[in-house]
Amino acid sequence: MDKKRTYLIAYCWLLLYPGLAILMCILPSMEQPEYSLLQRERVEKEYLSLYKKYGLGITSWSPLASGVLTGKYNEGIPPQSRLARETWLRKSDLEERITTVKKLSQIAKELDCTVAQLALAWCLKNPNVSSVIMGASNQAQLQENLRAVIVKSKLRPDVMKIIENISAGR
Repeated sequence: MDKKRTYLIAYCWLLLYPGLAILMCILPSMEQPEYSLLQRERVEKEYLSLYKKYGLGITSWSPLASGVLTGKYNEGIPPQSRLARETWLRKSDLEERITTVKKLSQIAKELDCTVAQLALAWCLKNPNVSSVIMGASNQAQLQENLRAVIVKSKLRPDVMKIIENISAGR
């Protein structure tokens, strides 16, 4: 049976017996959208009403925007990198994204952290983010990324405002 037909049948049953919704469905408590300093729309606008209304939290994926927020693409795409191998990950606004990362790198330098740590800490600072999927490729990356927890405490309101201006102005 195809999915459309399955959903149609389930919908009909729910129309006939609305009480089944309580028995058959568990309301979602989390969502797993892409969320980063370079990809904010869904989490910050589309889901806004769901956080308070349903207590929704998100588990964000790609908080480093497929590595762009590490700064490793600032001088071009290295031959063996993820963006070189997986061309579908390249966004049409890659140059604009890199310009944003370069600006964020200055903030990271002032905070004595990497731009990756800054980007992860920024995600963690959002009260609607329950957890962040880091996707580290090796132990060194994992150790570096975990320091974002320390960086989070450095993200005072004035720093967040600067980051907001850089990120939102892209």
